[in-house]
Amino acid sequence: MIYAILFLLIALAAAWAVVALAHWHWLLGVLVFVLVFALMHLVYLTVWWLLVLPVDRTKPLEKQNPRAREACRGVGRFLCLYGGLKPHISGEDKLPEDSRFLFVCNHKSMFDPLMVIAFLCKWNISFISKPSNLEIPMVGDIAYSAGYLPIDRENDRAALKTILTAADYLKRDLCSVGIYPEGTRSKTSELLPFHAGSFKTAQRANVPLAVACVRGTEKIKKRLFLRPTDVYLDILEVIPAAQVKAMSTVELSDYARRRIEEGLKQ
Repeated sequence: MIYAILFLLIALAAAWAVVALAHWHWLLGVLVFVLVFALMHLVYLTVWWLLVLPVDRTKPLEKQNPRAREACRGVGRFLCLYGGLKPHISGEDKLPEDSRFLFVCNHKSMFDPLMVIAFLCKWNISFISKPSNLEIPMVGDIAYSAGYLPIDRENDRAALKTILTAADYLKRDLCSVGIYPEGTRSKTSELLPFHAGSFKTAQRANVPLAVACVRGTEKIKKRLFLRPTDVYLDILEVIPAAQVKAMSTVELSDYARRRIEEGLKQ
């Protein structure tokens, strides 16, 4: 919030300078405001990226880069702020304080993981995401250094490698891991089929499974820059590691899906 206000003041000062002092047309002042405001964010991202370097993506992380984690939190807060997201979070007290866990949730919007990154930062959750997200310049390097992993669901061997790496991160206490078992965003009110393989990560790492549901993020796009959007993130249940180990991935998938369906009806 402090950086957002600072960037806003700098952009306003630049716009005022070109209109009041240089006597430019006010439309040019608006253009200067937009450009300077955008430039401030680019500088912010670039500084974090430089602090995170070097990044070697050819092998799994030995340890999480704390600067990368903080950068992800900052970017997440920026985007939630500008998206007008008004968070309502329940069930945080259910999340483990003394162990890592696998976080699973339904997926409605790009704001779903951003909300978790920004407002559940205490639990240090890094997401398994589609490869294109980690190919974004600078953002990809920062995310990888924070423990984020790409998963290619069209390539079973590559997907399994990602699952094994995520389980390794959990075992080594590097970070907790988040994954959306639908595999992509649902464009309707209905849940998409779950990928049971997503739950192998918790079994292999022998960690609890946190089941959550999100409501309202799909409305943000329609209200963007118009009014705030109430978004609800509910931690429904945390399944102990022993119970996770005792169930099959199909059973875990079916159970998590039922719990999320129930949560969405609230």
